[in-house]
Amino acid sequence: MDGKSIFSPVSDADVTRAILSSFARELEEYVSSDVIVVGAGPSGLICARELARQGTRVLLIERNNYLGGGFWIGGFLMNKLTVRAPGHKELAKLDVRMTESTAGLFVADAPEACSKLIASACDAGVKVLNMTSIDDVVLKKDRVRGVVANWTPVGALPRQITCVDPVSFEANVVVDATGHDAAVAEKLASRGLIKLAGMGAMDAEKSEDAVVEGTGEVYPGLVVCGMSVSTVRGLPRMGPTFGGMLLSGLRAAELVSAMTSTTLEAKPEPALV
Repeated sequence: MDGKSIFSPVSDADVTRAILSSFARELEEYVSSDVIVVGAGPSGLICARELARQGTRVLLIERNNYLGGGFWIGGFLMNKLTVRAPGHKELAKLDVRMTESTAGLFVADAPEACSKLIASACDAGVKVLNMTSIDDVVLKKDRVRGVVANWTPVGALPRQITCVDPVSFEANVVVDATGHDAAVAEKLASRGLIKLAGMGAMDAEKSEDAVVEGTGEVYPGLVVCGMSVSTVRGLPRMGPTFGGMLLSGLRAAELVSAMTSTTLEAKPEPALV
């Protein structure tokens, strides 16, 4: 070393200011969105990505510090995942390497598939808010109009010392892609507005078709996709095969696109002052 600095000169305060200012600016932009997708597993990621590619303003909320859900680790802590045809075509579009184990059943490396799907969502313009959990929903005129959220670590604090009020994020449509928990739908169920049938026992062959077919609006303004569909509609679970997740996310994006177009068209023109 000759004593010359390799990197550009900055102070520690410059680093902090850069993080604070950019985060606050982007968060303010997404307080109101076209669509909020809750849950950044494979179905949520692909749904958010497809909508963002259409120019939709999408906020993707994830309770963990990482994105991808179970897509990262496959099954039984062995980081291989399976995808049944025709779901494998979605991974092929991402240049994910696959081998065909048996006819129509493809095996892929979970970290490769997950990281490429996350990158494609980011490239499409999806805004991600992670380490954020859902406290409630925003309901207006018997329609879901957003979510109430708080930082995930707040939930780990003892109740007697916790007084951290959540904040709300509004949208025309909310997508519940929270997996087995069906966390957004559960907020409606707790108010008696819908009923959750509960997830059935394992049957991947039946479940994947049923999940895609069952993807849809379960309450005005709330669409379910992925394993949330199983919990809401009482369908079998499917384990570490992800074709149904990918196609359910695509199906949700199609439905939401049509819904948001209708919602935007129905908005009255602002009054002239």
